[in-house]
Amino acid sequence: MQKLKMTRYWRLFISLILMLSLLGGCTQDEAEVITSQESRAVVQTASSVKMVTSVQINEKGNMTPPMHLQNRTDLEEANQMELDYLESIGYKSKAYGYPIVDTGQDTFYNESRIIHAPSEGDAFYGQDATYTGNAPSYVDNGDGTITDLVTGLMWQQDPGEKMTWQEAMAGADSFELAGYDDWRLPTIKELYSLINFKGETGESAQTSVPYLDSQYFNFTYGDVTGERFIDSQYATSTIYESTTFENNTTMFGVNFADGRIKGYPVDGKDFYVMYVRGNTSYGVNQFVDNGDGTITDYATGLMWMKYDSGAMDFVEALKWSEDLDYAGYDDWRLPNVKELQSIVDYSKSPDTTDSAAISDLFQVTQVTAINGEMDYPYFWSSTTHLDGREKYSNAAYVSFGEALGYMNNQFMDVHGAGAQRSDPKVDTASEYPSYGNGPQGDVRMVENYVRAVRSVDLDALK
Repeated sequence: MQKLKMTRYWRLFISLILMLSLLGGCTQDEAEVITSQESRAVVQTASSVKMVTSVQINEKGNMTPPMHLQNRTDLEEANQMELDYLESIGYKSKAYGYPIVDTGQDTFYNESRIIHAPSEGDAFYGQDATYTGNAPSYVDNGDGTITDLVTGLMWQQDPGEKMTWQEAMAGADSFELAGYDDWRLPTIKELYSLINFKGETGESAQTSVPYLDSQYFNFTYGDVTGERFIDSQYATSTIYESTTFENNTTMFGVNFADGRIKGYPVDGKDFYVMYVRGNTSYGVNQFVDNGDGTITDYATGLMWMKYDSGAMDFVEALKWSEDLDYAGYDDWRLPNVKELQSIVDYSKSPDTTDSAAISDLFQVTQVTAINGEMDYPYFWSSTTHLDGREKYSNAAYVSFGEALGYMNNQFMDVHGAGAQRSDPKVDTASEYPSYGNGPQGDVRMVENYVRAVRSVDLDALK
């Protein structure tokens, strides 16, 4: 893959010319959008290199630039690129092929502070640190690669400079490192295996801890590239089946600066990229309906409730899961966020398949969203998300329906079904749902749903 390279000043000069030429055909509102953002040249590579015009995300996180400013990537085109890409790699499910790496969270929290480990029956018992899974374990191979001993995946250690999604997709074919040429752009499930919830999001890079093990992987906050410090989003090959914002074709990415999965537009934004190789079973589920209201994933070694709960806050969710006696088992628990994300089906969305983003084997309660439309719930995890000034107050969830926000005076799907964000652990239920939170106006809940999980010995099931 060839890249078109320009110096910073040359890019700014071209941007100024583009901006001036565009202003003549804009309405006053559109002109204000252009002049409030840095118009820039984006190099987009698919089968060839071509120039398009775009606008950068502004300080408020606006990701809906005017239509005429972008040569947008069509959703059908992007989906076909993803399907062809996955088929060329040959992903295939396998028993034990998808081991979930633990979140790394080994400290206990309530809604306001660090606490001693709760005893069974106490409030906050059953949270993430109560249970230990496959501890993260890496080897630095000394050649620019890192091997994950849990997943069997080998990673590029240094993501280098940011690039467009199209460049990232095309670049894998010609990427060579440490004598290997079989690198690929990771799926969202492969990339999310690296996230570590010892990370913290402060108010600056200096008061934050990345959600990626920086002892092994090179990591840079966004302020180094002239963006917000939290703009450290990494690209994947996973395209959202629907669109976000105002019909943006969307890729699911991981932000290792703020500990989230969000949908990002494939046009008009650059991402960090870490290519991966090995274990083409990773991220591929192998579900079996046990016929007793449970579903076992032979790829991860986890058994799930087929059905979900009603709505409840985080403390209630922990207790409900711990007290559950179901299908002859009494060792159910609230899943950590990486376990929960493992059952997302990123080929589904409420808009395109009229379903939650999960296998049809599962039953999911339909809910009426804040916009009055039928949707599917957010689901609690046991993982505290150390984010913001009140950093102990939120727990991570996965949205199996649309990840709603309020922008441009309307509710819309801003991050996609399968996003991972966080909600308050406890608060006054009557004050929720709330909206207008964060750069994309996230809709927040204090009562979410639960799908309990338990670990199984796959050898014993043979």
